[in-house]
Amino acid sequence: MKPLKKGATYEDLRDVPDHFVAEMFDGDLYASPRPALPHANAAGSLFAEIHKSFHRKSPGGWVILYEPELHFGSDVLVPDLAGWRRARLPSVPAEAYLALAPDWICEVLSTSIEAIDRGKKLRIDAREGVAHAWLVDPLAHTLEVLSLEAGRWTQLGRYEGEAKVRAAPFDAIELELGALWI
Repeated sequence: MKPLKKGATYEDLRDVPDHFVAEMFDGDLYASPRPALPHANAAGSLFAEIHKSFHRKSPGGWVILYEPELHFGSDVLVPDLAGWRRARLPSVPAEAYLALAPDWICEVLSTSIEAIDRGKKLRIDAREGVAHAWLVDPLAHTLEVLSLEAGRWTQLGRYEGEAKVRAAPFDAIELELGALWI
């Protein structure tokens, strides 16, 4: 995927039509079409499962958001899902974006942008100190669980098919992967 515009500004990003997901990496603007239905189903199912189990104000709770806009300097990312421990983000601010790096991100992979998700976005997430990343492939029926160790991503596990898994940082629950592929 090639950038829509090099040397872009936030105004350029805001001018991208709403039926695209617009992001900026290293000053370059990218616009990708809204995801296909298997992608939307996997992201929505995963959001529902994690949200119902962890999105609470009690100790140990999380703020879980669907497609939040994240600003890290001149980089603007839109992960499919992101989560912040309540100790770091006690409530959701009224602004349209967050500059606080999440504790966990999840990218649901699409063929057209997989290289960006695995490359530019994970590099920026590591730079910003995101502790956990999940990569979900709804066509290959896989979940990759990554942890940031000394500034580098380490794979904690790769699961596929109908497996039931406990994956950091949400290993307090058992997740049925088969529910993501319906």
